[in-house]
Parts: sequence; structure tokens; C-alpha cells
Amino acid sequence: MRINPRFNLWPDDTEAVPPEDGGMTTSEYLLNAAFVLLVLRQAQERELDRRSVIVPLVLMVFVGTQYLHSLPTAGNDLLLIVGLALVGLVLGVIGGFATQVRAGERGVALARVGWIAGGLLVLGIGARMAFAFAVHHGFDPAVRSFSIAHHIGATAWPAALVLMALVEVGSRLAVVQARGRLVLS
Repeated sequence: MRINPRFNLWPDDTEAVPPEDGGMTTSEYLLNAAFVLLVLRQAQERELDRRSVIVPLVLMVFVGTQYLHSLPTAGNDLLLIVGLALVGLVLGVIGGFATQVRAGERGVALARVGWIAGGLLVLGIGARMAFAFAVHHGFDPAVRSFSIAHHIGATAWPAALVLMALVEVGSRLAVVQARGRLVLS
């Protein structure tokens, strides 16, 4: 499938790998581990208050500013980015509906991540971590060949994976908050 047949493969293919592209750093592994711990913490029932919106939004802004510096548009980059963002949307919406939401005694909505919602969150995080680990431990030639064959630039992969995560968290947050409001009405 060729969306942009004028895409030039050579400039991207001949560049040396930048020295800062040495795989996931310890801090990135710790950040992903913190997200998994955040999911585990949500297994306990909690109030859907301002904090339940502000904390995830602050984390989303932090991750977005740290890892999204541009949105690549060459070749089929946008197709990959939109595709993975849609995967994040599906995971987030399903996770939002799988989250248990009920009205509490004090007139506030309560939410608890169950096995399905927690599993979907961990699946998304784990898939992104496994992909990053695999690319830097022998899977790089396969990804490079796939990218060249499908006109995807090297900068599209990190942007697509980060946007997948942000859309997943944002859509899950929106669905859970909307369900919390419906429960109280």
C-alpha cells in the first residue's frame, strides 16, 4: 500500500544512529514501572474527585513534553501514528467501561480498576516496553525493513508509541469520569 509514492528512502536509511538512541534508559524503565504501580494502586476503590483527573493529566503533560517534540509526517508516518493512537483509544475506552464505577455513600462516585481494565492497562504498557526492548536487542533489522518497505521514518515509532499511551490514558480517564457523573445523576 503506497500512500506517498514520492517518499525517498535513502536519506533516512543512510543516517547513523544518534548516540542518544541507545535504547530505553533506567529512568524510562522506572517511569513505566511507576505506571504499572499506578495501575495496581487503582485496584483499590477511590473517589472520582479533582485529584483523580489532575494527577493523570499532569502525568500526560509531563510525558508529552518529555517525549513528543515533533509529529513526523513523511511517507506513511501519520498512518502509523493514527493507527497506534486508535489502538490506544480502543484500549482506553474498553478499559474505561471495564472499570467498576458506583455511587458512594457521601454523594461522590467511586471507581476501582478490575482485572479486565487493569489487564488492558498493563497490556498497553507491556507491549510498548517489549517493543522498545526488542528493537534494541536484535529486532531492529526487522523493524527497519518493515519501516523501509512501508515508508515509515525512524522518528514515527517513538511518537506513535507515546501518542498511543497518551490516548489510552486520556480516553480511559474521560470514560471513567463520564460514567462517574452518570452514576450520580
